[in-house]
Amino acid sequence: MTNNWMISVLNFAFDFWNGKLSEIWSLIATSPQDFKNGDIWRVIVGINDGLQGIAYGLLILFFAMSVFKSASNFRDFRRPEYALSLLVRFVATKTAITYGMDLMTTIFSICGGIISKIGESMTSVTAHVALPSEVSNAITSLGFFASLPLWLITILGILLVVVLSLVMILTVYSRFFRLYLYTAISPIPLATFAGGITSPIGRQFIKSYIGVCMEGAIIVLACIIFNAYIGSGAMGLVGSSSDGFTLVFGYLVEVIFSMFVLVGLVKGADRIVKEMLAL
Repeated sequence: MTNNWMISVLNFAFDFWNGKLSEIWSLIATSPQDFKNGDIWRVIVGINDGLQGIAYGLLILFFAMSVFKSASNFRDFRRPEYALSLLVRFVATKTAITYGMDLMTTIFSICGGIISKIGESMTSVTAHVALPSEVSNAITSLGFFASLPLWLITILGILLVVVLSLVMILTVYSRFFRLYLYTAISPIPLATFAGGITSPIGRQFIKSYIGVCMEGAIIVLACIIFNAYIGSGAMGLVGSSSDGFTLVFGYLVEVIFSMFVLVGLVKGADRIVKEMLAL
């Protein structure tokens, strides 16, 4: 058996990784309304409409709780500005429930604009993981016994690349489906704005939703940095060794290590957003 199979399977693994990177950008750039021809979005809209009736009932309840809590001091009700503030709170909450879908899509569009602006840099940073010619030549030049350890390393490397690719894309899909969950259930937490006691729940819901939307910006930034690193840093190790086995082993280790870093950033995007924006 020649060493050409190692080159073939490594190219397959790297192509699989590059395909998942491209899929990530395609997924993040897609709006929930357009994903899967809008079939999922229509289901979410139906759930949202169904929950609005419950949200209106909670609106009355939370508003009454806020009024009764304030009833201990009847002097407040004599002030027109106090009664007006209660009326404004009630009307604003009613409007938020009625047009909750528009509110959620507007927030997503604003965050999507930020992501698109960041994504423009991907046109100038187009490097992908590929097997350099120096590494390919080193693999083919190795003898049978010298290449035996490299066979095992190659198999383990391929498995790691495939697993990391799947973990990364599953994390991005999870973020996308969380957007659907937030949008579907939005009438309930939005109804909490009706009461001063319950309004922190609504504020936390909005902040959490913004955080989920902004996770896309962190993921895109991480992919851009990864591509830039692969296009510059990883190639530096290839030319640093004249020994064929050391060269191939070092290249695989550095590439897989950088993949681990990227996957860690993608999985930790929610935590990074919370730390950056205090959400």
